Amino acid sequence: MANANLLAILVAAATGFLIGGLWYGPLFGKAWMAEHGFTEEQLRAGNMVKIYGLTFAFSVLSALFLGHLLSAVDASPRATIMISVGISLGYIIPAIGTNYLFSRKSGKLFAIDASYWLTFYAAMGLVFLLLGH
Repeated sequence: MANANLLAILVAAATGFLIGGLWYGPLFGKAWMAEHGFTEEQLRAGNMVKIYGLTFAFSVLSALFLGHLLSAVDASPRATIMISVGISLGYIIPAIGTNYLFSRKSGKLFAIDASYWLTFYAAMGLVFLLLGH
């Protein structure tokens, strides 16, 4: 991972994290809460330092591995976006879709979460495209 761009990794991770804040806040937060049956009080009762801290750490991990992959294959601009989006379409979305089917979660919740991951990886790919990998 020595060839990966550390600045791009951190910016990509922060971008994905911020998109999550928008996605599960003002954009789809109420619908997401309703699909899970959560109340505002239940969400506030969680350990927010742990939840947000680990969420950011997972974003860094995702960006680190995406940056490493893009660097290792010396991806062209087109390939950078194709790989970034392809990870969500080929791995993340089918995985959560399978979990949601077996756990009997709604199609609406799947659409909210799947479109988030698609946006998350597309945005990280754009960061790597702009800042280099």
